[in-house]
Amino acid sequence: MVEVFKTNVQKVREAKLVIQRLKGCFPAYKINFDLKDCDKILRVEGHDIPTCGIIDILKAGNYECILLE
Repeated sequence: MVEVFKTNVQKVREAKLVIQRLKGCFPAYKINFDLKDCDKILRVEGHDIPTCGIIDILKAGNYECILLE
């Protein structure tokens, strides 16, 4: 299963910090950003992905995060 989120993460450094936080909470998931995409895509791959938890972590870091369907 893959979930795709639209974010406002702009820089590689920011993306690395967000990934580090997410992996600290969800170590079993494959997580990456596509900052070249206009929606600054965050992809999370795994089973039973806690979308609300991921959104909450980004929002706690003052980032926008919207699940794309």
